[in-house]
Amino acid sequence: MVVTADETARTTATQMAQAAAHWLESLDPGQRRIGTGGTPGSDAEADSERLRWYYTPTDHGGLTLGAMRPAQQSLAMQLVSSGLSHAGYVTVSTVLGLENVLDRVEGFSVDWGHERGRDPQRYYLRVFGEPGPSGAWAWRFGGHHVSLNNLVVDGAVVSTTPCFLGADPATSPLLGPAPLRPLGGAEDLARELVRSLPADLAAEAVLLDRAPADIIGGNRSRIATGDTMIQLPGLWRGRLREPRLVERLDAMNETAEKGSGFDETDHQTLALGAPRGVPGAALDPAGRELLSALVSAYVDRVPAGLAVWPDLDDVHIAWAGPTRPGEPHYYRLQAPRFLVEYDNTQRQVNHAHSVWRDPESDFGHDVLAAHRDAFHAG
Repeated sequence: MVVTADETARTTATQMAQAAAHWLESLDPGQRRIGTGGTPGSDAEADSERLRWYYTPTDHGGLTLGAMRPAQQSLAMQLVSSGLSHAGYVTVSTVLGLENVLDRVEGFSVDWGHERGRDPQRYYLRVFGEPGPSGAWAWRFGGHHVSLNNLVVDGAVVSTTPCFLGADPATSPLLGPAPLRPLGGAEDLARELVRSLPADLAAEAVLLDRAPADIIGGNRSRIATGDTMIQLPGLWRGRLREPRLVERLDAMNETAEKGSGFDETDHQTLALGAPRGVPGAALDPAGRELLSALVSAYVDRVPAGLAVWPDLDDVHIAWAGPTRPGEPHYYRLQAPRFLVEYDNTQRQVNHAHSVWRDPESDFGHDVLAAHRDAFHAG
């Protein structure tokens, strides 16, 4: 029996709605006020919060795991699980756990204005609207290096992007020969693909010999032609209140920029716009196989059959930085309605970011607009 994409979208939406309802039912009135938001598409003010997303250790908006009882935490993670494949859920759970590792790496000294700065319980969940088989509702889960954004319209999942996962450290030792690398596949496949290209295609794929300090799209709600990298202070919710934290953030940003060696011309070179680099249509069979596996590393974050695959012929790969392992690097994949960005440049090339987006319909912009027009027309 063949399961269609529409059936998958509806089955997943049902599972999401059930999990969300169970979580909401467990909340007391105070928790519910923090953990809920306005109905998607009801008006601009109600939607403005839903369209905010972050991947820094800032306030992501919603109820934190730490503000929930253990049973509520389990219900929250059941909702998170409903929007992810098994591999995706394992990766997200690992990223949360890395906060404990990062805390040790930093000598348990970074606080970011909270009692604990690197905190696996400072991940936020918020449900927008009323989960159910009709109308529009959404949910968002995020914290340091995680941002999951899902929209359901009339009983079907219509958007799962932006979908961000990071890892700091990107590589950590484990007992035994193999290290822990939550995003290792996404890094290694891209490097192998670019290094396998013949000289003429490699020259097209590598846009610069140095890498930016971060992904280019940042945490923008919408991607536009000409977008350049957002500096670190712009990736936080508002301005940090304590001068010492402002100074720390500014110093981190300055160090990252100096380390990248970028100037304004370099930033413009990597500005978002039309696809750059080498298209899948120009690759040999081995290269297309690597490209397919690389695309899978992103779209397979969600349940099988839920994501719409791009046409491999149209997927361009572009790279910045050296292609040797251990060197700062950045890459992106781009096709109609498909954008992936990855970087590993910070903390001596041991701090990775990756994001999967739909530039035309992140947060379900187009579907929600059509739904709103149909509702008002009726």
